[in-house]
Amino acid sequence: MLRIVVAKPGLDGHDRGAKVVARALRDAGHEVIYTGLHQTPEQIVETAIQEDADLIGLSVLSGAHMTLFKRLIELLDERDSRDIVVFGGGIVPDEDLPVLEELGVAKVFTPGATTTEITDWVAAEFPDA
Repeated sequence: MLRIVVAKPGLDGHDRGAKVVARALRDAGHEVIYTGLHQTPEQIVETAIQEDADLIGLSVLSGAHMTLFKRLIELLDERDSRDIVVFGGGIVPDEDLPVLEELGVAKVFTPGATTTEITDWVAAEFPDA
């Protein structure tokens, strides 16, 4: 069983997708900590460290994905916690996906991704969990 923090950073107030993903991950047998709306990258990293999380999943629909993911990765580096895998979902243009991957984001699920795709990816990345 993995411990996964699902978070909604920034000012975006639409969390239905994050809640659906959190439930799907929980139903797949993982322990999920949902942080709620309007979290800062600092709050998300602190929660992940305190909860001894294996993964952080960000849901970003606000268009601020580049800034938010970059800051989150920087904070994980500063806290010597890059062993926490970062993935995300939301409205992210295709041209930004390689840049996010370069930053260290393991996977980004764009609109239309199913919960099965997400849970299957987690299972494939962590086969022993």
